[in-house]
Amino acid sequence: MRQHASWATEFPQTPGLIYLNHAAVAPWPQRAAQAVCRFAAENVAQGAADYPRWASQEKHLREQLRQLLNAPSSEDIALVKNTSEALSFVAAGLDWHQGDEVLISDQEFPSNRIVWEALAPQGVTLRRESLSVDDPEAALINAMGPRTRLLSISSVQYASGLRLDLQRLGQACRQRGILFCVDAIQSLGAHHFDVQQIDCDFAMADGHKWLLGPEGLGVFYCRAERREQLKPSQFGWHMVEAMGDYDREDWTAAASARRYEPGSPNMLAQQALSASLGLLLETGMTEVEAALAERIDWLHQALARQPGLRLLSPAEPERRAGILTFHLEGVDHVALVQRLRQQQLVCAARGGGLRWSPHFYTPAEQLEQALVVLERCVQAPG
Repeated sequence: MRQHASWATEFPQTPGLIYLNHAAVAPWPQRAAQAVCRFAAENVAQGAADYPRWASQEKHLREQLRQLLNAPSSEDIALVKNTSEALSFVAAGLDWHQGDEVLISDQEFPSNRIVWEALAPQGVTLRRESLSVDDPEAALINAMGPRTRLLSISSVQYASGLRLDLQRLGQACRQRGILFCVDAIQSLGAHHFDVQQIDCDFAMADGHKWLLGPEGLGVFYCRAERREQLKPSQFGWHMVEAMGDYDREDWTAAASARRYEPGSPNMLAQQALSASLGLLLETGMTEVEAALAERIDWLHQALARQPGLRLLSPAEPERRAGILTFHLEGVDHVALVQRLRQQQLVCAARGGGLRWSPHFYTPAEQLEQALVVLERCVQAPG
């Protein structure tokens, strides 16, 4: 199993800790903590005396995110608080009409459901299609009708870890004139993600999962030709074209995706996220994806041999992501999560089972120890 000494240096975790919860909130690498400490020390010593350099860091972060998304330009990138905010920008910014339909799956995280349900007063209908079929992409495509205005789908389903063929969905949307919105929070930082290849109009992700960054800062990609169509729904000094000209009375929204950033940026979180993205880009997403796949494959085989255990995540390698969910017969999974935490194994209960989500750097010995701890906690629940 791939492992580099530098990975252990970047993640000097508490001895005995087994962290299998990157699909929820990930640990930071060492360099992210160091970046925050430097930024804090600078604030203590001199405040914002060097604000222009902070602004250049923001520009660098946009470029890093552009690379991870393979967006055509850093002008397509907006820095947002979280995935839910970006989804809300799409829902609030489009000109909806009575009878319009939004199509999602029946396995979405609440953020990619509630935002569309909130459009009901405007006469927008939400349709949820089942993914529990042999060909989930075909099910979604067949559900597209003359009133379907937008497909909003997670690249990887948060509970099951089901990975969808986004390129196939994007092609179907383009052929039918349907907008394509992708919640990429469970794949960006874990797998290659290419907004041009999948031909999406909007994509968003938070920084605190596979991107290894802090909560409170995420990314929103908006296709250039959709920006005039997607009206800003929040306003302030940071989203205008003439940003910094505070005496100017007239204003227009920025031509870039900065038009969706109304006010002061989260400079502190930017330091941490940029450092974390630096690690991913230096490692290379090819290496990150391969190392993560090795860990998921090892766990998949090991768990499949356990009696009384049923895997809920896809068996096909092309359908797998960084999430492995399994069900234990006769077990209260919520209570089991708490017992595992007491043994320093951090994971989550999702989708009717236990969800384990390592990352590319997770040591092999932690995975081996996770099976030991699991067996101990199941056999002696008290």
